[in-house]
Amino acid sequence: MTKKQIKIFVIVYLFGSFLLWAGDNKDWPCFHGSDRKNLSRDTGLLTTWPEKGPELLWVAGGLGQGYSSVAVAGDRIFTAGKIDKETHVVAISYDGDILWQRAAGESWQASERQRWAITYAGSRATPTIDDGTVYFLSELGHLIALDAESGEQRWALNCADTFEAEKPEYGYSESVLVEGDRLFCCPAGRKAYMVALDKNTGDLLWANTEIDDPVGNSSPVSADIDGIRQMISLSASTIFAVAPKDGKLLWKYPFANNRTNNCTDVIVYNGLVYASTGYGKGSVLLRPERAPEGTFKVNVVWESELLDNHHGGVVLVDGFLYGAGHEAKGWTCLDFLTGSKKWQTPGKGSLTYADDHLYCLDERGKMLLVKADAKESQIAQFDVPKGGSGAYWAHPVVCGGRLYIRHSDQLYVYDVRKKSAP
Repeated sequence: MTKKQIKIFVIVYLFGSFLLWAGDNKDWPCFHGSDRKNLSRDTGLLTTWPEKGPELLWVAGGLGQGYSSVAVAGDRIFTAGKIDKETHVVAISYDGDILWQRAAGESWQASERQRWAITYAGSRATPTIDDGTVYFLSELGHLIALDAESGEQRWALNCADTFEAEKPEYGYSESVLVEGDRLFCCPAGRKAYMVALDKNTGDLLWANTEIDDPVGNSSPVSADIDGIRQMISLSASTIFAVAPKDGKLLWKYPFANNRTNNCTDVIVYNGLVYASTGYGKGSVLLRPERAPEGTFKVNVVWESELLDNHHGGVVLVDGFLYGAGHEAKGWTCLDFLTGSKKWQTPGKGSLTYADDHLYCLDERGKMLLVKADAKESQIAQFDVPKGGSGAYWAHPVVCGGRLYIRHSDQLYVYDVRKKSAP
């Protein structure tokens, strides 16, 4: 190979690598990312922050009240919010301009017997983007598919009415999962607990009626266990798995807290299933194993009262679990295989992971940068502005060198990339 050919090869390789990096890192198409593990692929990020935090690139307002996180697809950001008494899906440009807002059904409101929950009103789910379509499930069960470019409706289905479901106590919080040509969600009704729909038309493909339990407020995760593809989620009092091809129940395990309110998504790794919930329960690690007759037997690896996550999520990084406890308060690190505590420090909130660090958003509005290892080491922190009323419950996202933080009506976008020396 001549020097000229080598030079051309290097240029093409570097340019291709840049395109791959840019494309990968701008991809966060649904709640907790494309694999639902809540682990960003970003690298080259800041390892500390100035006292007032990283550079604030822009703020987008007018989103409506909500706790929805963001999805990022190409040059667009998607979220949702409550405006007046309707929930709206919102598309935002990469520069922070609102491109369109589309109504997605009546919003959840606290009942007379839920006076304490008035401030909880607002969107819950995060939109899912797939093949140019935005899918969103509202708090009252209205499932809508929108064109990502224009916001025009492609199809809609009222899951609560269609599958005869009672209104959940705090509304639906599930961010729907799309895999292949199928969309999976849990209406938790008399005619179906979990369903698979044709993502292009909304037509019903199958309905599972083997689970008789209120909705659990978590979102499904897909994984292979013992060579069998499974959709795994939580109802109000169980961990369960169904076969995505036909909806058959593969296994379930009792897992209820004092409020029958399971909000945290499961984590699946090496055939093991980790689940966490608040209100006096804690954590469990399960090993589902296929029996000779094709059914699954579920063995408990360990149980712990620690890391009783409320709704801020848990991540698994290099053999360690990280998240915030609820009644067993504090940001916590557990060994994944044993459940033993590595560290615990005061605080409660949601988190995400990127480039060897945890981005921990305290529900009172303080963003922390913590080294992801078995020794607790907080590196930096800053106060996030208030975008309205309510707690900071929307999960943060790191994607494309940006940190996205949603509070109420506003989205704050920070530049967390390392800067080259001038």
